[in-house]
Amino acid sequence: MDKASPARGAIRRLCYHAWFTILRCLGLSSAVFNCDLHCHSTCSDGLLAPADVAARAAANGVDLLALSDHDSLDGLLAARSAAAAAGMGFVNGVEISIEWQALQIHILGYAFDSSHQALNAGLESIRAGRVDRAQQMSSELEKVGIAGAFDGAMRYAANPSLISRAHFGRFLVETGVAKDLRSVFESYLVPGRPGYVDHRWATLADSLAWVHAAGGLVAVAHPGRYKLSRAEMRRFLAEYKDLGGEAIEVVSGSHTQEHVDTFGRYAREYGFLASRGSDFHGPGESYFDLGQLAALPDGLKPIWKAF
Repeated sequence: MDKASPARGAIRRLCYHAWFTILRCLGLSSAVFNCDLHCHSTCSDGLLAPADVAARAAANGVDLLALSDHDSLDGLLAARSAAAAAGMGFVNGVEISIEWQALQIHILGYAFDSSHQALNAGLESIRAGRVDRAQQMSSELEKVGIAGAFDGAMRYAANPSLISRAHFGRFLVETGVAKDLRSVFESYLVPGRPGYVDHRWATLADSLAWVHAAGGLVAVAHPGRYKLSRAEMRRFLAEYKDLGGEAIEVVSGSHTQEHVDTFGRYAREYGFLASRGSDFHGPGESYFDLGQLAALPDGLKPIWKAF
């Protein structure tokens, strides 16, 4: 989760919302190509149905949307149809859970053939272990006096095979264990805290191979969230580039300005394309609404120009 305070997040949301509103009022919004290439629906751990995500994005002035549910392509058809009805561009997206040196990292795939067999089989292999992991998480929470977590989390999971920490988080908020999702991820469900269970995800090489085989491009999701030293981040980015990685997410809902500056520099240094996405999960759960992020820094090459 984002380490910024809720107050600072609220200020940032208001500033960027005001900025886009002013542009539209002045008739200048056409000069800003507003891409949001990272968001979630009920097909993974979002709160809104895929069509509703697309409709909300269009209403917020998004020009090009990518629905990027965790390890699932189930919402793409409905989101694409709703985007077309609203006159908004749409590109296939997915967020793939991988493991690199015992750390969970997320890789975003874009503009791929959603019917490709290797990609679908790879995503299915990731989903297969989620329910077992969820049952273990529930057992760990029961050890600290929190009962019924598995059934409670399942109530929030529209697709049981994609049950995630976010669904457990909503149950913990519902039962009063934590005041909000950010508090959940400060006290539970992360390494060293009650409820966390390690899981074997795909490898970095696997995730890139699946997306590339389906004709797509890849980006590292919200790199500022990973607990990597500067040297470890460089090793990761070097390996990622050697495997054919094309882009990194520079502007993200969980990135501070320092993150944007840092990963903008990495994008220039390694020759990566730059991506931009809110990581929107639903109203009241995300620092930024769809389409409300700042623009990419000057001098970067946007990934959407490669679609």
